[in-house]
Amino acid sequence: MTTDSPRFADCPVIEVDVLIDAPRARVWDLVSDLDLPARFSEEFKGARWADGVTAPAPGCQFYGSNENPLVGTWTSKCTVVEYEPERVFAYTVADLDGIEPSSAWRYTLDDEDGRTRLRQSMRIGPGRSYLSVFIESAPDQETEIVAYRMKDLKRNMRTTLTGVKELAEAAPSR
Repeated sequence: MTTDSPRFADCPVIEVDVLIDAPRARVWDLVSDLDLPARFSEEFKGARWADGVTAPAPGCQFYGSNENPLVGTWTSKCTVVEYEPERVFAYTVADLDGIEPSSAWRYTLDDEDGRTRLRQSMRIGPGRSYLSVFIESAPDQETEIVAYRMKDLKRNMRTTLTGVKELAEAAPSR
C-alpha cells in the first residue's frame, strides 16, 4: 500500500520497473548477482553469502552491507524466500529484534514483446528497522519520515534498474 501519507504499520510497498531490450537470461545473470546493485545504489555497498553458500535457494542467507548518512554503516542478515531462475529472486531482511522481517525485496522478470520487463519491489516492515528508531524519536512526524525514506529507496531502486538495463543492453548477444 503506497499512499501520500504512508504509515509504518501499513507496511508500504514501493515498486519500480523498466523494459529492457535484452533476453531474460541476460537480465537474470545481472539481477541474481548479489553485489551488482552496489555499482549503482548510494546506500547498498555489497553482499556476501553466509555459511558457505555458493548457489542461492530458498532458505539460504546472505549479509548485505549498507551505508546511509543519517544512520551510518550496518550489515543486515537476509534470507532468500523465493528463487526461481530467470523469473523471481526475493528475500527478506532481518529486523533489529530478530523477530520479523524489517523489509522484503523482490525482483521479477517477465517476457514482453521479445524484451524483458524487470520489476523491483520492496515492502517496509513489519519488523523494526532504523526507520522505526527515527519514528520512535519523533512519532508526530511518522508520515513525513516514512515518505522521505520511501522517496530515497525508490530513487536508489530506479538508479539500480537503470544500471541493469544499460549493462544488459550493452552486453554482446550470446
